[in-house]
Amino acid sequence: MSWTKKQFIKKAFGEIGYTSYDYDLQPEQFQDALSTLDAMMAEWNAAGIRIGYPLISTQSDSELETETSVPDSAVRAIYTNLSVSIAPSLGKMVSSETKSAASVGYKRLFSISTMPNEQQITELPRGAGAKAFDNVN
Repeated sequence: MSWTKKQFIKKAFGEIGYTSYDYDLQPEQFQDALSTLDAMMAEWNAAGIRIGYPLISTQSDSELETETSVPDSAVRAIYTNLSVSIAPSLGKMVSSETKSAASVGYKRLFSISTMPNEQQITELPRGAGAKAFDNVN
């Protein structure tokens, strides 16, 4: 079973001290965190980290109950990085352990998930008898 966007958000709030039995999260807080999560995952996708997170074309397309299909190896990296992203807007600080886990998790995903950009060869290499044509009369 894959994680929903809401589960990532709840876990991220838990990382900064907003546990479900202490605080009732307001719908606005969920929506703010949802847009932060979607933006963060779009940035990761642009950086080459493609892990199955459903990208959206408009903010109105995003829903909290959407399953993400990300691998289990990416879960901690996502919610720790999300907690680092949302904490300042709530006036909270994340622990050094959470910051470290976020950094390590991102770097690990980056090294595993990125794929080199496709490049077009503009000039074929010379060799095996190929001759340069720049001195042809």
